[in-house]
Amino acid sequence: MKHPLAILLAAIALPASATPARVFPVADHPVLEDRMPNPPVHFAHGVEAWRDVVYQQLPGYRPQILDIYRPATPGPHPLVLYIHGGGWIAGHTRHSGAFADFPDVLAALAAEGFTVASLEYRLSGEARFPAQLQDVHAALRFLVAHAARYRLDPSRIALWGGSAGGHLAALAALTCRNTALDPAAAHDPCARAAAIWYGVFDFKGMAATDAGNEAGRKLLGCADACPDDRIAAVSPASYIGPDAPAFLLIHGEDDHTVPAAQSHAAQAALKVAGDRVRAIYIPGVDHSFVGKTPQATRAASLLAVNATFDFFHEELKK
Repeated sequence: MKHPLAILLAAIALPASATPARVFPVADHPVLEDRMPNPPVHFAHGVEAWRDVVYQQLPGYRPQILDIYRPATPGPHPLVLYIHGGGWIAGHTRHSGAFADFPDVLAALAAEGFTVASLEYRLSGEARFPAQLQDVHAALRFLVAHAARYRLDPSRIALWGGSAGGHLAALAALTCRNTALDPAAAHDPCARAAAIWYGVFDFKGMAATDAGNEAGRKLLGCADACPDDRIAAVSPASYIGPDAPAFLLIHGEDDHTVPAAQSHAAQAALKVAGDRVRAIYIPGVDHSFVGKTPQATRAASLLAVNATFDFFHEELKK
């Protein structure tokens, strides 16, 4: 008896030499999903992590990805989403400041009972604002849609970021369900807490027309001076109100990239609005918690990460 495939090939008049020697599963429609196996990476204390999980694939852009760290215990656990810095033009999800192995830091937070994710977002060379904010929202929607797999509780979410990532974390925390910035955000999960390391809150305060803030102009797509309405739209300070989540602000007092005045002003505005906010200002420390000596850099970095972990426990495990 002839093989069914041979019968089909004969029916469509393909020459015998073109007969495939192998048979594979074929769907009834084009398959665009990435089917490369993605086994978990194992960290201490039973933490499993998946790298390069695609949370969104938009036409014309590379697939956008998350790293996801899941505790060993059943959960559901609070979710912490980390957003990397890099001036909106660079950086990646597996680095932060002077930490020698940032995935190990994120896995350590997972070991304390949090599902942790860190995302790649479209950089300013790929897309203009508010694309970056929309990517944060899309990542949260993906994670909530897969809450059972990653053992997370959609009602207990915190955002965390440094520098440009701090700006995006603050903005996402303050603009939950703001459809003017993201038409798809009407039913998004909202954060209960946000930890911001040396983040930008007010682009006007960063002197957005100066050459020193070229990164901000690229984010907004301004050839020269950015108009006031666009500066206001991208500034988390514009959205501070009485319904903000709890904030932790940590900043080096000698920061020459994002002045500590950014966090001081945000702290004051959050207090005036009646929101819960605490702040730590580290003397003698520049951007990324870099001090004048390796010992100072280490001390500042460890102070910040320990305060941040404690903040997540206090705000998400009540």
